[in-house]
This record gives sequence, C-alpha cells and structure tokens, in this order.
Amino acid sequence: MASPRLTVPFRTLSFLVATLLFAQVAAAAPHAAMVVDARTGEVLHSRNADTQLHPASLTKMMTLYVVFEAVKNGEIGLDDKVTISRNAAAEPPSKVGLRSGQKIALRYLIRAAAVKSANDAATALGEAIEGSEAAFAARMTRTAKALGMTRTTFRNAHGLTQSGHLSTARDMTTLGRHLFYDYPEYYNLFSRSSADTQIRTVRNTNRRFLGSYAGADGIKTGYTRAAGFNLTASAHRGGERIIATIFGAHSSADRNRKVQDLLDMGFSRAPTRVAVRKPVLPVYGKTGGAVTLASSLRPAGRPIPAVDPVAVAAAAPDPDMVTRALQDAALAEAVAPRARPGARTGVDTAIETAAVDAAVDAAGTRVVARMSSSGSRHWGINVGRYASRYQAEQVLLKTALTEIGTLDDALRKVVQSPRGWEANFVGMSEDRAALACRRLSARDVDCATLGPG
Repeated sequence: MASPRLTVPFRTLSFLVATLLFAQVAAAAPHAAMVVDARTGEVLHSRNADTQLHPASLTKMMTLYVVFEAVKNGEIGLDDKVTISRNAAAEPPSKVGLRSGQKIALRYLIRAAAVKSANDAATALGEAIEGSEAAFAARMTRTAKALGMTRTTFRNAHGLTQSGHLSTARDMTTLGRHLFYDYPEYYNLFSRSSADTQIRTVRNTNRRFLGSYAGADGIKTGYTRAAGFNLTASAHRGGERIIATIFGAHSSADRNRKVQDLLDMGFSRAPTRVAVRKPVLPVYGKTGGAVTLASSLRPAGRPIPAVDPVAVAAAAPDPDMVTRALQDAALAEAVAPRARPGARTGVDTAIETAAVDAAVDAAGTRVVARMSSSGSRHWGINVGRYASRYQAEQVLLKTALTEIGTLDDALRKVVQSPRGWEANFVGMSEDRAALACRRLSARDVDCATLGPG
C-alpha cells in the first residue's frame, strides 16, 4: 500500500523556508559590530553597536587602561611587588597560576593580563590599585564614563559573566582607540606572540589573527559561554588604521574571519589621507567620579594631553609639567623585554633624558626650561642597510610600531647608497634619537644615531 503523501499549504511552506533562511543569516552574523577609522573616530560600519552585551575578556582592555593611568599618576610603580590574594589566586581559567601570598612585580601581571588574558592577574592588578576588586570595578566604570563609554558598567576586572557587567561594540571600539592613542608606549604588548610573566612564558590568545591578517597589531580577544567569541582588533596599512569590534561570534575561527571582513570593509571605505584627530584624555569631575589617588612617594600627575617632551621643555609654564612629560616619555621601557646585561635601565634613561633646568627670572613670573642638549630636530637614527628599497621600508614600518613611543613623530626615510638602501628615521632631537637607539638596542635591534649634516 502506498504511503500517504504529506501536503503542506504553500503559505506555510514559504514561511518555513523564510524562517530557515533567517536563522541561517542570524547564525552567520555576530550579535554586534563596529568599525571606525582610528585616525578620526569616524564610524565606517555598525550593527547593533549600542546593544548591551557581555564583553568577556574585552574587559581587560579597561583593566589595563586604568593600570596604565595609575602608573602615570604615580599611584604604583611597574617594579612594585604585588602580594597575590587568595581571591585572585582562586580565579578560574584562563590564568597563569598565581599563588596566594606570592609577590610579583606589577609589570609581569600586566603582561599576563594583556597577552595571556589571565583572570588571576587581572584581579591582582585591580586589588593592587584600589584595594579590592569591587572598588577597582567602580573606578573602571567611572573611567569608562569619562571616555564617553556611556553604556558600559563593570563589575569585575577580568570579564567573567556577572549580572550588570555589560558593554557595547561602540564602547569597546572607543576604548581600543583610547588605548592606542593615550598609552602608545604600552601598545606593543597587544601584538606580542608570547611574553615572560616570571611564572612562565605565555602565548597570545590572539596570535592566530595577528599572524594571518596583514597589518594586525592588536588588541584583545574575549570568550565566555554567555558572550560568545568577541574581539576588538586594530590594523594598519600605510597611513591608514582601522579598529573593529565584534560581539557574539560562534567560534574563534568565525570571529577571526568576520573581523577580517570588517577590517577589509574599513580599509575600503576609509580615505587614504586624513588629518589625525586624537581622542581627548579623560577628565574626572568633582561629581560623577573623580579618581581618588592612593598615597605615593612620587607626585601624582595631573591629567594632561600626551605631548612631546622637547616641546614641553621649550614652552611649559610649569617645571613640574616638564618633569611629568619626560617621565611619560620614559614609560615605554616599562613593560619591554628585559634589557641585555649592561643595557641601561628605564631609570637611567629617564635621568639622562630628563636633565631639565627650570629657573624663575628676577621678577619671579617667568619659567625658563631647557633640555640638556639642543632641541633642534636635525638628528635621526639608522636601523640598517638592505638589499632593496622594499626591505628597508618594511623594516622602518616594523620598527616604528615596535618603538612608537619615541618614533611616533619621526619621519621614515630610505636613502640609496653605493652599498644598498639605508633605513633611517629623521626629524628627531638629539635626546630623542639617543633614547630611541638605547631602547631599540635593548631589544637587540641594530641602531646608530645620525647627527646633523
């Protein structure tokens, strides 16, 4: 006997097909996405960018931002020993295996949080800065508001799922842009394939994306079951830089593929040339969240825009402002790999670079500040000779990213010589050129200063 035939009304069938197609499209798309031109902050693409979602370990971008801020303010030093609490040691993975009662320098906790995305390190950082993770999370939220992250609230330093711990693709993209511009001396952390955390060498959670997308140099991954696979990524091509964020991808491979598509879209839409408009540093009002600084042997710095120490020394009305700017210039040593035996420390560098005389004239109204050597920008550095112009240009680009703290304002110049193509940075002061060479040499990069003429 023939089997009965199942008949389905056409309208019902059409509805079922449409539902299936919608489900496939929804499954293929992240919950939220944002793409911006990092140079200007212009939005190039967005999808559900203001929907509050679980940020997962994208949270650690703010954890690290606040830590960088605390170091800059003099609240804590990079070599200060942090005692690990039982609470921090008990955090679930991902972790580096901190032990309760262990003492470890702040710089190693920074590396573990940035590269390994270690939850125990993130909690330890928060407790070291504010005394408790709850107080640190409140400071993270205040900082977020000051940065314009209007739909973000933090409840912890690591990003594990917790009620009320929410952010958006727009806010995390904003934070990524601030990390790049506000603390460039630390930015190379996010592109390292591995890092020494004193406990062990850890590998970057974002290494596959960094290794597969041309120009990618950061920033942070995140995953929890509630959040899905998140990523805020930054990449540069020539003079262009794009930052993209996605929330809610379905796997790490899916996340990487979608972010690549978003970055490609960003590069296709961004203008080749545009005036850079850096984001404004956060300002904390007396109401709505002033950051309370812990006591410190070092003076706490007032929030000021990032400046060239040479320019400050030439025009600053306040000698303390000069000192703070020069200290900021030396911070790029902070989380760099340890210098080779005999290499000079960041303290030595700061002392040499910050040799400033400040004197008040007879009337007591005018401050004159000068550097220890000429502030003229006729100096430069050479980072090698290469067989082709292309090789020299690639080395210059890579070196500029590695040492962005001192080379950000320098001009890249390739000069043909009888023996090859010279890779030079020019338009620098004598002090800045010397500082850049010392720091590059500490990273085993050949470097020689170039004098005027």
